[in-house]
Amino acid sequence: MRRAPQLICHIIFFLLLVSPLAFSWKKDEFRNCDQTPFCKRARSRKSGSCNLIATDVSISGDGDLIAKLIQKTPESDAINKPLLLSLSIYQDGTLRLKIDEDPSLDPLKKRFEVPDVIVDDFLNKKLYLQRLSEEKIDGDMGVSSVIYLDNEYEGVLRHDPFEVFVRQKDNKKRVLSINSHGLFDFEQLRQKSEGENWEERFRGHTDSRPYGPQSISFDVSFYGADFVYGIPEHATSLALKPTKGPNVEDNYSEPYRLFNLDVFEYLHESPFGLYGSIPFIISHGNSRGSSGFFWLNAAEMQIDVLGKGWNAGEDQIMMQSGEKRIDTLWMTEAGVLDAFFFMGPGPKDVVRQYTSVTGRPSMPQLFATGYHQCRWNYRDEEDVYNVDSKFDEHDIPYDVLWLDIEHTNGKRYFTWDKVLFPNPEEMQNKLAAKGRHMVTIVDPHIKRDDSYHIHKEASENGYYVKDATGKDFDGWCWPGSSSYIDMVNPQIRSWWGDKFSYDNYVGSTPSLYIWNDMNEPSVFNGPEVTMPRDALHHGGVEHRELHNAYGYYFHMATSDGLVKRGDGKDRPFVLSRAFFPGSQRYGAVWTGDNTAEWDHLRVSVPMILTLGLTGMSFSGADVGGFFGNPETELLVRWYQVGAYYPFFRAHAHHDTKRREPWLFGERNTELISDAIHTRYIYLPYFYTLFREANMSGTPVVRPLWMEFPDDEETYCNDEAFMVGNSLLVQGIYTAQTKQVSVYLPGDQSWYDMRTGTAYKGGKRYKLDVSEESIPSFQRAGTIVPRRDRSRRSSTQMENDPYTLVIALNSTQEAEGELYIDDGKSFEFLKGAYIHRRFKFSKGILSSSSASATVGGNKYSTDCTVERILLLGMSSRSKSALVEPSNEKVEIELGPLRLRGEQSPSVLTIRKPNVRIADDWSINIL
Repeated sequence: MRRAPQLICHIIFFLLLVSPLAFSWKKDEFRNCDQTPFCKRARSRKSGSCNLIATDVSISGDGDLIAKLIQKTPESDAINKPLLLSLSIYQDGTLRLKIDEDPSLDPLKKRFEVPDVIVDDFLNKKLYLQRLSEEKIDGDMGVSSVIYLDNEYEGVLRHDPFEVFVRQKDNKKRVLSINSHGLFDFEQLRQKSEGENWEERFRGHTDSRPYGPQSISFDVSFYGADFVYGIPEHATSLALKPTKGPNVEDNYSEPYRLFNLDVFEYLHESPFGLYGSIPFIISHGNSRGSSGFFWLNAAEMQIDVLGKGWNAGEDQIMMQSGEKRIDTLWMTEAGVLDAFFFMGPGPKDVVRQYTSVTGRPSMPQLFATGYHQCRWNYRDEEDVYNVDSKFDEHDIPYDVLWLDIEHTNGKRYFTWDKVLFPNPEEMQNKLAAKGRHMVTIVDPHIKRDDSYHIHKEASENGYYVKDATGKDFDGWCWPGSSSYIDMVNPQIRSWWGDKFSYDNYVGSTPSLYIWNDMNEPSVFNGPEVTMPRDALHHGGVEHRELHNAYGYYFHMATSDGLVKRGDGKDRPFVLSRAFFPGSQRYGAVWTGDNTAEWDHLRVSVPMILTLGLTGMSFSGADVGGFFGNPETELLVRWYQVGAYYPFFRAHAHHDTKRREPWLFGERNTELISDAIHTRYIYLPYFYTLFREANMSGTPVVRPLWMEFPDDEETYCNDEAFMVGNSLLVQGIYTAQTKQVSVYLPGDQSWYDMRTGTAYKGGKRYKLDVSEESIPSFQRAGTIVPRRDRSRRSSTQMENDPYTLVIALNSTQEAEGELYIDDGKSFEFLKGAYIHRRFKFSKGILSSSSASATVGGNKYSTDCTVERILLLGMSSRSKSALVEPSNEKVEIELGPLRLRGEQSPSVLTIRKPNVRIADDWSINIL
């Protein structure tokens, strides 16, 4: 068929634009700090350059400390309008600091404050200050204002020089501070002077910057800290490395960048920003514990971790002798200062405090915690059925099959290719008959086609982001010419949510869920492959002010749409690539377009641990790597680690070879299958951990130091990780590994999860490894629930019995928990759940309720305990007495795992005939 020359040119340009060769990461395609004026200015400032003092300090009618910040010695070329400062306190000892321009002084525009992130429950826990006290600090000539936080901490506003810090009451030692080094700077909005040029240019793109410089920067110090962690997303070590000062590593000379970007084949060791941004740092040290700092700001941010000696000869902080601290420099392009101080003192306390502000992680459906099979793209319905049947043929469980962009009609979301997928409802229903689900992709770019109903409605109603001239923004993405939904507007989010109804999303069923990709947002022909900063959103807000939150609002709208689709009864599942504080309330995220390399397997662990520390507990990495073809050994090792990711999905680029689990020979199929089965065996434990995250924010997978905060050898260990408080997993990250060094922390033993062999804690071991598995251990003193039957999917395990694995400590004690609900609805919020606590002490295993349910709506199950395994039992008892049934049961040797012919034997109580939902006890005789 002949095509018009202009159309052919467009097609050629588009193919070049999106070809895999164009996807590789090229350093010069993205701005560095020197090419980013606000970052360059802030980084060049010297200590003590802040010229602000606090005046007019008082308590407002809202119970806040308020003050004005003015220049101590006004400069002729500076704006001299006072800034407004407020300090608010909340339950749990959280301090909130806000600094903004004074609206009564008629600034050129209202600076953007990010809405819809801070949850109402937190705002309702505000405490009202009754009084201020004053004292002189560090030999100051003037006074400082001191406010109550809680019984252990107090906040201090130092007037001159201006500084805000939190200190311990008893010894007056600082915990966290802002502007201790005098690096604070707040560029106020102003009129452009004659001849002044505010435009910025980068690689052929021009940013009009109509409001000129409006950046904010300041230093934050963490006292008593040995290391700091957080500020995802970067492919780096768990402990953040210094980016400024002497002895900085070559590839860490740039600040950690927080600017949501579509980065292809990203570097595995770089502070360069990736798909999501959470401006939250948690510090930890053995002398003080943990503290945290969070800045709610959605503009581009750059953060330096300042190495020792960064400020040699200029240090103005009055430090107590020998006190440790880590200094950081925070820089952003726009917005306001809206910051939160968290005092801990433990790491779980800090995460709890942070998620009390931004929201707890949502409780996923049970199926979403199983294994997901994905590829760009499964070709057609026949391909889907074939892949599905092969899982059954090879006895490999899975829960979700995914469809990428090629399932649509010409990249028009909410549609189906009628040739390749003529019967989508029937296809989904056939999967659902086996307890399986499907996920389809829905991205924020909308094909500009007047015959496409989504575009027609969005265009007619003004629902698109506008360019700097006020026209609908037009950029290039998968469909070609595209516009982008303005998700900042609540009305538009509601409209978007309606598109997921069964009437609007024709061909969808209740077993279909959603994947939001490209929502940074990715714009192929935009600056740094994203939307121009001077694009305009609802309310006249510039894209530069909210860029990092765009994907968050898209995720929110999609998740709310699925809830609406199910009349509020069905928990949504939405995977998002971009994220921001609060994204944990709406679903899962993954680490984006990684590569089939050992280094990317290795870095996936600290990336996922960091996401967990910053609220994003439901996260994972593409198993096998998205780009490239993994060598078989790498693929197997990746499955073995990935089985313990909170989100467990295999995914691959369409140019890669097919890599379903059965395509690598019989032996490798066995190994991959065993890894997937391991995940399903431990699903009861994972689901219990997801509920813990939902209640407290504590992540599903955790750094070792979160469970062993006093053990310094754990502080930089990001090759091993904890799953909950009970399991320790050590990955294998190099080819042909025969031995691996494993550190087992604590003073209690650890039991090998495959052999039952006990290892004393507090020691490092060099262990032989084989192809069968990676080193994994259960902590002495814990009880872990399992389900050992082999099924097609998690849904089909609903009525299966449980196994309890009891790992006894040195005093022959252990405890653990199990959480169960219907796995899909919101009825658990009304008390429809079972939460059991298991305790073994003095030879008696007991089961009791772990929490009081609310309301009268109960969840019930007839599931029983099938086996009880006893690891580390000192006695050789032959029987046990079950109460209240008064039945005697035998204790015998049984396999540690039902799968595998060579599973070692351990002491086993078989078929004690107790219901999982009941109170009971089993007395070892």
